[in-house]
Amino acid sequence: MTKLPKPQPGIMDIRLYESGASKVDGIDNVVKLSSNENPLGPSEKATEAYVRAGHSLNRYPNTDHQSLRFAIGEVHGLDPERIICGVGSDEIINFICQAYAGPRDEVIYTEHGFSMYKISARAAGATPVEVPERERVVDVDAILRAVTGKTKVVFIANPANPTGTMVGQKELARLARELPGNVVLVLDGAYAEYVEGFDGGASLVDRHPNVVMTRTFSKIYGLGGLRIGWGYAQREVVDVLNRIRGPFNLSTTQLAVAEAAVRDRAHVEKCRTENARLRAWMAEALAEHGVPSDTSCANFVLARFTDENEAEAVDNYLKANGIIVRRVSGYKLPHCLRITVGDEPSCRRVAHLIGAFKGSVADAG
Repeated sequence: MTKLPKPQPGIMDIRLYESGASKVDGIDNVVKLSSNENPLGPSEKATEAYVRAGHSLNRYPNTDHQSLRFAIGEVHGLDPERIICGVGSDEIINFICQAYAGPRDEVIYTEHGFSMYKISARAAGATPVEVPERERVVDVDAILRAVTGKTKVVFIANPANPTGTMVGQKELARLARELPGNVVLVLDGAYAEYVEGFDGGASLVDRHPNVVMTRTFSKIYGLGGLRIGWGYAQREVVDVLNRIRGPFNLSTTQLAVAEAAVRDRAHVEKCRTENARLRAWMAEALAEHGVPSDTSCANFVLARFTDENEAEAVDNYLKANGIIVRRVSGYKLPHCLRITVGDEPSCRRVAHLIGAFKGSVADAG
């Protein structure tokens, strides 16, 4: 019998990432509120850059991403030489695990943390270590207690996905200060742009050589379909990560569109303002129907139901009415549904349907 190749230890322990559903059998024109996509889409300037890029598809992209790095640096007030670009922030996360963690090492992530942290840790041969949160908020003391001599990386999403909660700046600063210097602290700022005046952790990167910030163009910039992300760290860390980055990891199209997007500050502000308005409205509307949620700092609301059965029943009811939201049982939140803040008609429709479901249950009782 022919033997099959054997994968590296840890690979077969990885659970495949499950993306948000996008269709319901038998129903056309569904409203997708399962993947935290920007309902306003990319800016017109980004779309124009996409069209222009189509005229040079025969050309290789530059390998140092200089123009995009300088644009990001200019907009955010950062040193472009300390910026690295990747295929979404996921690739930066992979680089960090590949570069700094391996067999017999440990990678810390929090109870409801983004599933890619655990996947990337296992792919590097490291052991993922889960620490508890406190009422769906990252617990800095729990993280510090979990640190051992084997710890190499700590991942925190701020704002967090799928909870939408944030860790305060003082607590983050304390974590960065008290972590051993040989442990990389990764501040995942995928949703940072939705928080007015928040730097995503850039100031901590400037003060601590072991802190890395990651960001993405998939959320507020509306470019999820192009997969573009970036990271900010000390030059020595960026040098390490660039040594394992593929030279042509981003296409000419990705680079051109991302640069146009990051420079269009008016579009970003419009998206932030509209998201904040509808997020507050939807959270209040759900609360009036007896469905609480934590204060969200992202572009979604984590709706909490009585138990897993009710969450499943509401999810099925929404699907039957052409609305797709996200079950988050895999994040140890079986009684919750994560609902993306869509456009106004979508927000009103999902709130109305949840209210109708709760009302029908009450009437039946």
